[in-house]
Amino acid sequence: MDSITPASPGKAEALALRYGPDAVPAAGPWSDAIALLLSHRSVRGFRADAPPEGTLETLVAAAQSAATSSNLQTWSVVAVSDPGVRGKLAAIAGGQKHIEQCPLFLVWLADLSRLGRIAEAEGRPLEGLPYLETFLVASIDAALAAQNAVVAAESLGLSTVYIGALRNDTQAVAGLLDLPPGAVGVFGLCVGYAQPAAAGEVKPRLPQAAVLHHGTYRIADENGQRAAYDRIMGEFSRRNEMQADTWTERVLSRIATIKALRGRDLLKPALRALGFPLR
Repeated sequence: MDSITPASPGKAEALALRYGPDAVPAAGPWSDAIALLLSHRSVRGFRADAPPEGTLETLVAAAQSAATSSNLQTWSVVAVSDPGVRGKLAAIAGGQKHIEQCPLFLVWLADLSRLGRIAEAEGRPLEGLPYLETFLVASIDAALAAQNAVVAAESLGLSTVYIGALRNDTQAVAGLLDLPPGAVGVFGLCVGYAQPAAAGEVKPRLPQAAVLHHGTYRIADENGQRAAYDRIMGEFSRRNEMQADTWTERVLSRIATIKALRGRDLLKPALRALGFPLR
C-alpha cells in the first residue's frame, strides 16, 4: 500500500525544512537514504489498515542489523496486539490514543535477563551484570535497534512515533507484558500508515552550530542561536497549533518540576525492583 507521506524533497529543500531557511548547513554529499532520514516526522494518527504480512519480521531484521555492544544483543521487543493490554499501556502513557489506534505497537526492552539465563545455564558468574554500565549498554542497544526499525518502516512508506511515556510506570508495563527480572520497557513505538491530517510537517531542529563542536566544546553565541531557533519553532508551533510557542518554553515546561516527569522521578527504585541493581 502506498504511503500518504509527501514525496521526499530535494537536498536544499530537505535541509531548509529541517533547519529553517536561515540556518541551512553547508552543502555536502547526498543520497536517497539521507533524504529519507531528513524527512522523518513523528505521527500520532494512524489508519486502521495493517501493513503487509511479514512487515514486523522485516522491521526486526533491520533492528537486529544495528550495532550492538560486543555483540551482546541486550535488547528484546514485544509486539502487543491485545486491545485490553494496549488500552492499559495507553493509560500509563497519559492517554495516548495512538497506542490503541496504530496497527503495530512495539515495546522495546533493555533486556539483561537473557544474559542472566545464560550464566545460570552454564554455571558461570557474571559479576558485571548488575552494574549501571551494563544497563546503559542494554538501553543503548535497544535505542539503536529501534531506530533501525524506524528507518526501515519509513522506507516502506510507514510512519512512526516513539512512546517514552511507558517509563511513567515501568513496573506496571512489566506486569502487563509478563517481563522476567532484568528486562524493562524503555519505550514504545507506534507503526502504521499515517492519517492524512496527521502527517504534519518536518519539525525543525537546533542549528548545527549549537550541537556540532570542533576539537573542544564551545558555547559561544548559544543564546543567539537559541533565540533564532525559538523564532523558527514559534512559527512552527503556530502553524501546527502546538501548545508550546518556543523551544525554550518547551524545555522549561518539560523539565521545570518533578511533577512534569510524570512518575519517572521514581525510575531508579522501579528499575531496582525489576532486577537492575545499578551498582
